[in-house]
Amino acid sequence: MTGNEAAQAPTGAQTRTESDSLGSREVPIDAYWGINTLRALENFPITSVPISVYPDLIEALATVKQAAARANRAIGVLDDERADAIDRAAQEVRDGALREQFVVDIVQGGAGTSTNMNTNEVLANRALELLGRERGDYGYLHPIDHVNRSQSTNDTYPTSIKIAMIFSARRLIEQLEQLSAAFAERGNAFSDVLKVGRTQLQDAVPMTLGQEFTGFSHTIQEDADLLRKVLPLLAEMNLGATAIGTGITADPLYRDEVRRQLQDASGIDVVTAPDLIEATSDAGAFMTLSGTVKRSAAKLSKICNDLRLLASGPQAGLGEITLPARQAGSSIMPGKVNPVIPEVVNQIAFAVVGADTTVTMAAEGGQLQLNAFEPIIAHSILQSLQWMSRGCATLREHCVTGIEANEAKLAAQVDTNVGVVTALTPYIGYAAAASIAHTALTTSTPISTLVVAAGLMDEDQVQRVLSPARLSGIELATGAIPVVTEEMLDRAARER
Repeated sequence: MTGNEAAQAPTGAQTRTESDSLGSREVPIDAYWGINTLRALENFPITSVPISVYPDLIEALATVKQAAARANRAIGVLDDERADAIDRAAQEVRDGALREQFVVDIVQGGAGTSTNMNTNEVLANRALELLGRERGDYGYLHPIDHVNRSQSTNDTYPTSIKIAMIFSARRLIEQLEQLSAAFAERGNAFSDVLKVGRTQLQDAVPMTLGQEFTGFSHTIQEDADLLRKVLPLLAEMNLGATAIGTGITADPLYRDEVRRQLQDASGIDVVTAPDLIEATSDAGAFMTLSGTVKRSAAKLSKICNDLRLLASGPQAGLGEITLPARQAGSSIMPGKVNPVIPEVVNQIAFAVVGADTTVTMAAEGGQLQLNAFEPIIAHSILQSLQWMSRGCATLREHCVTGIEANEAKLAAQVDTNVGVVTALTPYIGYAAAASIAHTALTTSTPISTLVVAAGLMDEDQVQRVLSPARLSGIELATGAIPVVTEEMLDRAARER
């Protein structure tokens, strides 16, 4: 539903009259939102994406309002009846109720005021119902005077989006760790599968396919660990700052009390920023989080590039691994299967990189005591976290766990690959190794066969040096096998 569609009641539908400083308007009688939300729907028909697309944000908004109601009751600025009704309404929203009532566009002017007022109105009207009163009876319980008591958009909105980001980041950390474990499992399964390593897309020295996949596992776990370290930055809140950080309209007791209540309600070790003026205008934590997610996305995209390369072909490409076939790959070419799962993760990464640029520009674009562009910051980061979590789950479930090694092809490549000769240089010398490599390239003869035929090493010695454990570095050589003599080198040179 677009903003205009949500704002327009069907012809003949019942309405209630609500008023604000700009005048009076008719609001659909069954709506829990009110006149401020109605104006936002009319003003910001931008993305057709309502704030409810991010459940973590709605839960966070309700949690902050619940903590505020409890704090206001504790310090005596809100009576028990109204505070309890707001508390109960907020808990219902936290539990998943009324999500369809959070209708304002995620991209909006006003530094998040529309989101804050949408929340205030929904909670006020639900609280009125719980008290046995009609929606819109703001003379008894008002969205601003009671639900928004001791608050401003400028402290509740950034606090809410930080809480939402913590919820979402925790989910991404969990998905990254599960994806890391899936790559580790494949790494273990491929631990003895020898293959040719590559640098700059050219053949290098041997390794195992298990080492390659274990490397993927470790780098993903590294990103999960780094993301976890960012969470304390998000847990520093400016709640109690109200408009610009001075705490105007809030009781002096409110700041500490609301922090305690928010910590209890959210389960997050929140702290109050030491300088609320600075905290109200600063967007540094958002940039740090966004940059960390971008780093993870770029690295994950590189892994997906590797998977697509390793699976390329299957006949005319590398064809080292086989990815699970998820769907027919062409409307014209029978039998074609494309690497669609890595491809979709690549595209997620592209979007995350773009979102990080948006966050950077929005953070830089703030002026003086407030950054008015936090809505686009929230949208960009929450979308990145959400898409990355889903992308990691999709990659794990539909791709990584089903990857198979094409062992025969890998073994054949290792047998004739000149990179293998690098392992022999401590034993036969660089010059002899280079000559053997040249012959192998021109004749496609296995390295081991050429070395034995040249009399440089016997079969047992070659097999020992060229064992998978030695070639992959799992078993490190402690010294050269003393088998090569000057006479042998001279004879090998004459034969060549």
